[in-house]
Amino acid sequence: MKYYLIAGETSGDLHGANLIRALKIEDPQAHFRFLGGDAMEKESGEKAVIHSSAMSFMGFIEVLANLFTILGNLSKVKKDLLANRPDALILIDFPGFNLKIAEFAKKNNIETFYYISPKVWAWNQKRVLKIKRIVDHLFCILPFEVEFYKEWGMDVDYVGNPLLDAIGRYSTNPEFRNDAQLNEKPIVALLPGSRKMEITKLLPLMAILPKSFPGYQFVVAGAPGFSDSFYQSFFHQQQIPVVFNQTYDLLNNSKAAIVASGTATLETALFHVPQVVVYKANLLSIWIAKLVIKVKYISLVNLIMHVPVVRELIQDDYNEDMVKEELERILHNEPYRSNMLQNYKALDHKMGEIGASERTAKLILHYLKE
Repeated sequence: MKYYLIAGETSGDLHGANLIRALKIEDPQAHFRFLGGDAMEKESGEKAVIHSSAMSFMGFIEVLANLFTILGNLSKVKKDLLANRPDALILIDFPGFNLKIAEFAKKNNIETFYYISPKVWAWNQKRVLKIKRIVDHLFCILPFEVEFYKEWGMDVDYVGNPLLDAIGRYSTNPEFRNDAQLNEKPIVALLPGSRKMEITKLLPLMAILPKSFPGYQFVVAGAPGFSDSFYQSFFHQQQIPVVFNQTYDLLNNSKAAIVASGTATLETALFHVPQVVVYKANLLSIWIAKLVIKVKYISLVNLIMHVPVVRELIQDDYNEDMVKEELERILHNEPYRSNMLQNYKALDHKMGEIGASERTAKLILHYLKE
């Protein structure tokens, strides 16, 4: 069968690649066309119609500033869908773009599967009514989402979380420190996000922390699409290592982490690394977000657990004093650190078992055969 996948961000690219792998097992005659990144290109052996690095814009202001690019991408994908009509359109997260494509696909009788539910529980919950109308099958990866959709009269499939698949396939590199030219000091991982806007807002403060923690080495997880020189421009001639395509090895060797809000907060927790979650955006974007977002927390860890397992430092709270204070706690306050690690164990239990990609692939084939 012919599958058309759309993933617009780094995390979606990872999940898309895992799903492609599972679909190839379930359907040996599978053909893939997609919008995505390096991982999906590698797994499928095909080039992306549009690379995810040219699609990912976050925040109200950033979206407005890149509106013509987004509209151009939408137009290109609509034409490409009609020219290469798939048996299944699989949309992966990325709701601002993908819900528009789902609406177009519905009008053109293309069966639509949505993998990784839009976070409608966070804001504008009435969007569920639109999703019911335009999406044929919805696969959720967070435990609380099933009940949320049920309250809106929508049946969905809970498939588990694909991060467990990615982490389950990870094999430790015992030579990571040598390969990355790191010393034997304990590591504090810096994960400033995968978008230019996030990195530009978050990394400058991260870069001044090493001087306050001389007993540790700080290491940045570099995102795809950026060069080492881009990161070095934030370091003011300090020596801060940047590692690319080794985030899991970095987390596996870290004692603590400072993490941009997003999927990486959950990955860090699943590696049992105590963390502080940070975020900063344009003032107008934050002001609009406060008006519309209805959830209590921004990190996936806290959202899933319904309690503040990890500290969230957002906007003005993201400052040198507060980050240093929290980092000091998670490194040196043993009861505080132990409590976070105990909560991580409870999170493991809530997340369930690996196999989300395989379950999703089987369900897609099952629905297509029906």
